[in-house]
Amino acid sequence: MNLIPDEAERRALFPICRSKIYFAHGGVNALPAPVADAMCDYTRVASENPQEFGKVLQDIKDARRTCAEFIGAKPDEIALLGPTSLGLSLFANGLPWREGDEVLCYQGDYPANVYPWIELRRRGVSVRFLEPERLGEITPDLVEAALSPRTRLVALASCHFFTGYRIDVDAIGTLLQSRGVLFSLDAIQTLGAFPINVANVDFLSADSHKWLLGPLASGIVYVKRAHFDLLRPTLLGAWNVASPNFITQEEIAFVPTAQRYEPGVLNVVGMYGMIAAIELLTRFGRDAVAARLLELKAHLLSRIEPLGFVVVGPREGALASSITTFRHERASSSALFGALEAAGVVASLRHDRAGLDYLRFSPHFYNTEDEIDRAVEVLRAGI
Repeated sequence: MNLIPDEAERRALFPICRSKIYFAHGGVNALPAPVADAMCDYTRVASENPQEFGKVLQDIKDARRTCAEFIGAKPDEIALLGPTSLGLSLFANGLPWREGDEVLCYQGDYPANVYPWIELRRRGVSVRFLEPERLGEITPDLVEAALSPRTRLVALASCHFFTGYRIDVDAIGTLLQSRGVLFSLDAIQTLGAFPINVANVDFLSADSHKWLLGPLASGIVYVKRAHFDLLRPTLLGAWNVASPNFITQEEIAFVPTAQRYEPGVLNVVGMYGMIAAIELLTRFGRDAVAARLLELKAHLLSRIEPLGFVVVGPREGALASSITTFRHERASSSALFGALEAAGVVASLRHDRAGLDYLRFSPHFYNTEDEIDRAVEVLRAGI
């Protein structure tokens, strides 16, 4: 069911709808009006006051609480950092690795969640890749079978960027906890799209510029409080190291919260936008947003599969997402992408390891069945 039945309201909340059909939320979103307004409001006030005017510090505190509630964490476990790769690199670089320790990850994930772990080989860490039968299909059984006595950490994405396959975060997290193995989660492809809870996650990083509908380079980094001493901050400054009266001390002592992972001034304007985005999604209801995404996916599949498009990844249920990647044997995806662009439809062009090109549609809850039908007509004309 359309969560915004009034078209005028939809266009007011999401100005991109006035000129384009936007199906690229798996890449970079277009900002909703309330998000842009929140950022502009701060910028305007900051032009008349110091950028860290009195209310800002309280708003930072409130933002940690809002982000914590959104993922089932505690406020003192939240660092306000983006992009996603920054948090993942902090996790990889900050743990006290021993030579021979093992990390399990998936080479088919987005590079930001692979390179930080591969780099650990320079420190004597063994990095092994999971090998699913189908692209992106990381199951609890696959993870369990790959564990060894040396496995120290498993690093996964909550949803595969190409196939849209959503992993069972709770099941994998419970398995790893029972084995004493750490669990790092790149959550950018589900945060804001599907509810997520970090009860069984040790570390999480996600920027806000995709499904969360926030700005670039503003995000959520979560570190379980029990790991503060284990995960040493690798970026240091006056914000995360105790410096009473801004006087450097002889010894480094980190602040007692996840602020210890924030070395200096924050992306405050981005923070205001991200919080406005979370409030917008909360207004419509996270469960309702998730259900709407799968409705839109089902509608898209019902239109493209009869035309002969081959779809990769799950189609429905708990493993599916709004990401739908497909190609046609008789038509160039690159050419179709160009036709969509000319018609005002914003999608993504992606390639697999074999070099085949694919279209990827990733509509959000505010998109409509009519927009899908109009985009499909462009595809129909090009095959």
